[in-house]
Amino acid sequence: MTTQVFIDGAAGTTGLEIAERLAGRSEFALITLDEARRKDDGARAEAINAADVVILCLPDDAARAAVAMIANDTTRVIDASTAHRVAEGWTYGLPEVISRDAVANARRVSNPGCYPTGFIALVAPLVRAGLLPANWPYVVHAVSGYSGGGKALIARFEDDTDIAWRGYGLAFGHKHVPEMTAYAGLSVAPLFSPAVVPALRGMVVEVPLSLEAMPGAGSPQALFEALAAFYAGSPIVSVTQGAPTDGEFLMRRSAQAWDGLALSVIGSKDGTQARLVARLDNLGKGASGAAVQTLNLMAGLPETAGLSL
Repeated sequence: MTTQVFIDGAAGTTGLEIAERLAGRSEFALITLDEARRKDDGARAEAINAADVVILCLPDDAARAAVAMIANDTTRVIDASTAHRVAEGWTYGLPEVISRDAVANARRVSNPGCYPTGFIALVAPLVRAGLLPANWPYVVHAVSGYSGGGKALIARFEDDTDIAWRGYGLAFGHKHVPEMTAYAGLSVAPLFSPAVVPALRGMVVEVPLSLEAMPGAGSPQALFEALAAFYAGSPIVSVTQGAPTDGEFLMRRSAQAWDGLALSVIGSKDGTQARLVARLDNLGKGASGAAVQTLNLMAGLPETAGLSL
């Protein structure tokens, strides 16, 4: 059975990369609108209601408006915006943490944010296991490729090649914090420190831990073992222990599309400190790859179909 898919916002970065991952796949048929009709609400509503699954690659308000256009009880939704990530009635599209069955059977799925994907994947299993406290004020340091900011930020970085680093979210209250708090199982919002570097794609998310100061925290070895067990058998998530042999992680400007998620636990020799590190493609597992993984599950297909791993 062929699944009819409409990507609303297909001309944006996320939409284009989703379409690339679906190209040539006979399991899906894309409903498309030409340039003259893609912003016409009537045409969009028709396409949305004709689709088995609609993938929203839109700003938050536009995503809410698109959901309101659904006039049937059959069209299912994957929303890549922030609009519904902590909304009642929506399933969070991180199947490794939420459960594959929950995502596969959902009618409304919110695609996770790129930074939250790394943070939640690292912290949620450890909080559940009682190895990290839920009421700790975690700090999240993260850097992303500039493609995560959409066309405006892409143009800014490509026009101004003198930008070496862009720190933002300085007013606090970043839109990713609610989902990071909710799905990591925390009672205290983390302090989120994001930045952008002059690479098109890629992302590193780090959570530094002073274990000796944290009530009930496990050792670096225990943290690694818990994460390795939690993700055992995952075709998408890998877990390693210790620093790379050369002592460094790198983001490269030449990086190609990748839909995996690499987690690392690095502990100090005395076991009093640890660094949890997640590496991913902000356009892959952080956006388009995650949406395709969810689409595969909703269609009853192998979750890795069409992904670059």
